[in-house]
Amino acid sequence: MAKSIKNSVAPDPMVERLRAALGRRQFTEQKMFGGTCFMINGNMLIGTSKRGLLVRVGKAAHGAAVACPHARPMEMGGRSMGGYVHVALEGTATDADLRAWLDRALAFVETLPPKVKPAKVAKRPA
Repeated sequence: MAKSIKNSVAPDPMVERLRAALGRRQFTEQKMFGGTCFMINGNMLIGTSKRGLLVRVGKAAHGAAVACPHARPMEMGGRSMGGYVHVALEGTATDADLRAWLDRALAFVETLPPKVKPAKVAKRPA
């Protein structure tokens, strides 16, 4: 009797590279935008996708970031997202390349206040 093969998705190697690059820094991971986003203090820092990396650089650094090789403005639903850039896989080929993009994201996100999740309000019995 043949065994059924379950569809499994291969792990994204970029996730492991980002975990290693973040080292001992406190972060969380969240599935977003079809990939994995890394958050610091509740603020999105950087995310993975099959097409490359989503990097949060802030609006002030956006122009300089999109001028880098393999980078372009991030678009969602046909609209440009100011302060976010998409970096093609070629732009993160080496650990130094990845570290440079991570450093850009950290430079911005570390200036943001922590996001606090609102407390859930208990429902009253009817």
